[in-house]
Amino acid sequence: MIAYAERGLSPTLQRSLITICVMMATIMQALDMTIANVALPYMQGSLSATLDQVSWVLTSYVVAAAIMTAPVGWLATRYGIKRVLVVCATGFTVASMLCGIAHSVEQIVLYRVLQGMFGAALVPLSQSVMLTIYPPDKRAWAMSLWGMGVMIGPIMGPALGGWLTENYTWRWVFYINLPFGVATVLGLLALLRDLPSERRTTFDWIGFVTLSVAIGMLQLMLDRGEQLGWFDSNEIVLEGLIALFAGYLFIAHTLTWPTPFVQIEIFRDRNFVIGLCYMFVAGILLLASAALLAPFLQGVMGYPIVDAGSILGSRGIGMAAAMLAAGRLMSVVGARSLLLVGLGLSAAGLYGSMYFSPDTTMSTLIWVGMVQGVGLGFMFVPLNTMALASLPAAYRTDGTVMWTLIRNLGSSIGVSIFIANLTNKTVLLRERLVESVTDFNLGLADPLAQQINPATDTGRALLENIVTQQATIMAYANDFKLMLAMCLVAMPFVFLIRATPASSGSPQGPAAADVH
Repeated sequence: MIAYAERGLSPTLQRSLITICVMMATIMQALDMTIANVALPYMQGSLSATLDQVSWVLTSYVVAAAIMTAPVGWLATRYGIKRVLVVCATGFTVASMLCGIAHSVEQIVLYRVLQGMFGAALVPLSQSVMLTIYPPDKRAWAMSLWGMGVMIGPIMGPALGGWLTENYTWRWVFYINLPFGVATVLGLLALLRDLPSERRTTFDWIGFVTLSVAIGMLQLMLDRGEQLGWFDSNEIVLEGLIALFAGYLFIAHTLTWPTPFVQIEIFRDRNFVIGLCYMFVAGILLLASAALLAPFLQGVMGYPIVDAGSILGSRGIGMAAAMLAAGRLMSVVGARSLLLVGLGLSAAGLYGSMYFSPDTTMSTLIWVGMVQGVGLGFMFVPLNTMALASLPAAYRTDGTVMWTLIRNLGSSIGVSIFIANLTNKTVLLRERLVESVTDFNLGLADPLAQQINPATDTGRALLENIVTQQATIMAYANDFKLMLAMCLVAMPFVFLIRATPASSGSPQGPAAADVH
């Protein structure tokens, strides 16, 4: 566990300063999941890399972070939360600097691996610190504040990355972490200290290796599947088989080993297990919808990157407002009701997204984005409070690690599934639309449609653009419809959540007595 360092400051002031430090760590890691996306073309030209090579700048970070999330619980228990946080924040800051000064694609991929490895612990341990330093009656508010960084970071990342790249260079996408990283490390060193606790000295290497291989191969398969044609590629098939086999070995080993890598006890809490399922859904809704909207706004609607970033930022504004309000609302309406409202608003936002077209006004795009953002905010806060606050203190760090891992898997799987579905549906719908381009189509016979006469070269080109655009718009609408269906299916399961004081906004889990 952790405690305040003896600095002569009031507990309230120390708690506020610690909150600022861990929030900076959380936002840094969350931003770096997506901030480099829009800078890839600039990196490709600057580093003389191929498209496949530069794509590893994203893949290497995601895979390294996914693998190293798994042992965070053991490391924190063995060496202390403060020590692991300081080492990881330092390593993440140094790796960010190295990414900025990289002169070859091999160097930047290596440094991104290091950045992902050190960054893996920042989010779950920051959440564990926030749960510990705040008393039970303030944990809902603490989780709403912490959740703002986790949820808004990936959405604002592309907009911030685009602005930095356009006004400075792509290297500032990484340099921006340096002042915040240094401040975080100095603050943690000055304000926190580890308390003696029972240390897990044995490390389950079999569990760690099998889980790491399963996660790593799954992430590689998801990240590279779209580029390589999914299961038409031998590489994707091999990665899928290895992930499946390693996952089976991990589950079998965990169920039979006396001291497994992942503590089985955390899954005996019903609210925690249901919360994991909902967090998987929230991960899909958070990043998959953003991954669809960004290319839609720029490719279909023709918005420049700054305007597209502003529209995407409306979701972040909605989430921020909802999360700040959710902590107070939970004491009135309860976690289950707030979660249900969040799912309903997310569904309403997705329903509005189904009807996006080049004729949709910017104000409509912004309002729909804000509605969806409010829905996600109302989902995230009650999920964190009711699922994690009831876990015993001994399992809290392991719970936050699993929480982060499941959310990241939901995001990765969701992005891959919906982007693949978008590609396939676009091709299929285009073929169906082309079947309607015949001499018997009355629309093409209209005198006003002579400019798209397929008998002329110009007409064929215009017709090709129209058909492709219509197929693309319909494919996007189909993806949003699938997400809407997912929200509606998830709603009835809210009533499986056990109604406890913890889920109503006043957690009765371990009090913050560990912090002096």
